[in-house]
Amino acid sequence: MSSLLGRLAVGLLLAAGQLTTAYDLDPDSPDSVKSVSKDMAADLVSFYNGNQPGNTPGLLPDPYYWWEAGAMMGTLIDYWYYTGDDTYNDLTSQALLFQVGETNDYMPRNQTRTEGNDDQGFWGLSVMSAAEYKFPDPPADQPQWLALAQAVFNTQAARWDTEHCNGGLRWQIFTWNNGYDYKNSISQACFFALGARLALYTGNQSYADWADKTWDWMIATKLINTKNWAVYDGAGIETNCTVLTPYQFSYNVGGMILGAAAMYNMTESQTWKTRLDNLLEGSKVFFTGPNNNIMSEVACESVNTCNVDEHSFKAYLTRWLTMMIKWAPHTYDVIHPYLRASSVAAAKQCKGGANKRMCGLIWYDGKYDNTTGVGQQMAALEITMSNLILNSSSPVTADTGGTSVGDPGGGGDDIGRNQPKGPDYKPITGADKFGAAVLTLLAIATVVVAMGFIFLDETSPQGPVAQFKGFWSSASAAVATLAAGGGFAAAAAAGRRRSEKEKGIRINEKSILNNGESESSSKNPFSEPVMVTPDSIRHSVVSQRRLSNMPIGWPHNPSVRNSVVVAESSAAASSEDQRQR
Repeated sequence: MSSLLGRLAVGLLLAAGQLTTAYDLDPDSPDSVKSVSKDMAADLVSFYNGNQPGNTPGLLPDPYYWWEAGAMMGTLIDYWYYTGDDTYNDLTSQALLFQVGETNDYMPRNQTRTEGNDDQGFWGLSVMSAAEYKFPDPPADQPQWLALAQAVFNTQAARWDTEHCNGGLRWQIFTWNNGYDYKNSISQACFFALGARLALYTGNQSYADWADKTWDWMIATKLINTKNWAVYDGAGIETNCTVLTPYQFSYNVGGMILGAAAMYNMTESQTWKTRLDNLLEGSKVFFTGPNNNIMSEVACESVNTCNVDEHSFKAYLTRWLTMMIKWAPHTYDVIHPYLRASSVAAAKQCKGGANKRMCGLIWYDGKYDNTTGVGQQMAALEITMSNLILNSSSPVTADTGGTSVGDPGGGGDDIGRNQPKGPDYKPITGADKFGAAVLTLLAIATVVVAMGFIFLDETSPQGPVAQFKGFWSSASAAVATLAAGGGFAAAAAAGRRRSEKEKGIRINEKSILNNGESESSSKNPFSEPVMVTPDSIRHSVVSQRRLSNMPIGWPHNPSVRNSVVVAESSAAASSEDQRQR
């Protein structure tokens, strides 16, 4: 009985812990929303180390791709916009400016292996938000938010591919990347939304024309289903975009909603209002749970197959639905109840990590799903901040207080380019050629000196200079002889002498055998033992290569040299006395 009570007590404590560690969010209280948002933002930034010494600003650590860092900076801009807390403004500006690339269009060289049109588009949308929300402008000598957004748009407009599927952007920018033959909806949605927002901000009709063209292409390819207003993932060019990938991801419809809301605000036309309302109705497929009002990534959450990228998709649907309300106020009553319910559900399940408040992916069951990451944290933060939409100012335009400086011709050399830039080599100058010649001569001299050292005979009484002269003279003579043909004659004569010598030896051996003596006879000069005398020992030692590391002629001390001589003389005298006796 006591054991049962003990287990029950532990269970109650765990349950109480689950209840007390989750955020107690009051969506109707701005103070509560800001307090929870502050903690969520801190936990989001804990995944980022690009602002630390030795790391690269604007990059998240593995396993996150470059594009998600740009999306995260968009969330931090939203955080400042909704809460007024500028804690992360410097971090955000540093990241956004560090990754602009050489032509200020978010095509840095270090991302050529993975960058797609959608990746570039997310960075462009983030700086567009910075311009619309009047995020602090960069210094005058740095690229400006509006100009960066325009440069991204210009480079993408030049990639509009009419050769395949009669239009649309490819998923990938560079030809070798997997997906270059695929036209995905998120690339079109980013381009569409960016064009619509630029049209609204600048009043330039050309941006609006591109937005119209993109919308028409999405309808023509049936990537937007006009029966249920689903937005499908994409289509391949090998079938001329007639075979669709029918998966629905939340950020696809979110991007189209964002662009449609901006176009409606700009034109105030019934056409765009109807399109927006239809898309909004289609987005309700992403709200599930007991009351079908909790946001869910339906393509992967229920089967637990969401990858790292997909963990973040709800953040963008939330962000863009919330922005929509500012440009199309009539949508507030339609969508805000869904956002409100989702924010409460999201806050309740943030119970993970060492701090017991990290957020997971699944919101609709109120339980923490044991996952953490940048995407999960961004989504929870965005849905929480959506409760502040009525307390925030409206996005600005160039005519309503916008301060960001634009550049309609931004993009430079990257416009229309689908191959990365090669190495940036400087032109070869006369000074470069002179330096190369000097280095070449030094290398040759080093080789010559090294060869001379190799051929130097340390046992020779001649000095190095004399040896080198002798070697050079011998080599020159040999070359001259060979060149004159004498080499062949000398070789032939040497061969004849060797043959005659061998012949004489054979004759001598034969004569000895004919006299009846054996090969082992003492008269055979080849069988007599060779006596080794002290003189021959000293001579052989002198002719061998010195093995010691001591200098030639050592020892140099006269007293030591004399002692050696005396020792040798004494040994010789002793040997002579013994022979006489």
